[in-house]
Amino acid sequence: MDIKEPRLKKEDILVVNDTDFCTENICIVTGAGTGIGRATATAAAVNGLTVVGLDIDAEKGEETRNMIDAMGGSMIFIQTDLCRDDQIEDAVSEAAGLGTVKYLANIAGIQHIDSIENFPMEKYDHMQRLMLRAPFYMSKLTIPHMKASRDGRGAIGNMCSIHGFVCTLNKPVYNITKFGLRALTQSIAAEGMGLIRSFTVSTGFVKTPLALNQIPAQAEQRGITQAEVVSDVMLGFSRVKEMMSPVEVANLFVFGFSKHSKYLVGGDLLFDGGMLKTYAENKP
Repeated sequence: MDIKEPRLKKEDILVVNDTDFCTENICIVTGAGTGIGRATATAAAVNGLTVVGLDIDAEKGEETRNMIDAMGGSMIFIQTDLCRDDQIEDAVSEAAGLGTVKYLANIAGIQHIDSIENFPMEKYDHMQRLMLRAPFYMSKLTIPHMKASRDGRGAIGNMCSIHGFVCTLNKPVYNITKFGLRALTQSIAAEGMGLIRSFTVSTGFVKTPLALNQIPAQAEQRGITQAEVVSDVMLGFSRVKEMMSPVEVANLFVFGFSKHSKYLVGGDLLFDGGMLKTYAENKP
């Protein structure tokens, strides 16, 4: 088994002709240091937005900034611990000083594989704060800036998952936070009256460190090989027998933010290879 995160290439990025995709408008992306966050920050920058990338890992964040610079885009990186309100507040304030905050991509997340009875409560608290409370607070702080923009419009995209629709073994807190993100998304959309839009992006397994790093733990807990985790657990119910790449997910955020998605209000972009809609009744 040799599944690695693919190299991010400019030619794979969806480029949209949208007058709001300009350097005066700010797109904040959390988790910008790796995986889907890095790809989304890059895609937004290639589309002409000024990106403010947030991540707790300064080294990875700077790597993303350098990648974006090499592609001709612009990203300001702010090292941010999303579990600290003061750092979230400072990051949003700094972003607002750079232009008009119009877009927010809540992507940062972690994973912990364990049963409910064995789940460490400190890990529960960390995941809840990072993956549900932080997106709520980021939304709370950015919505006023969107409303104050010239047309009063903005969009918030939340990284969900098939785990926001179905629950799988030994991922109780991940499941809970993803279900919660769908509720947050629909709450924002209900209050936004079509001007402040919100949407979720839901995928199966993506070639990111978050997904790839959980393969050994899944293999140990299920008593199967790592290759069997990929083929039978991750892709067993998918019609497409290949994990998504981060840039494919990033392109969904670009589309969701764009003028082509004005009717995407509280909805979900489900790109899961057919896992839910073709095999849901056969899930283990």
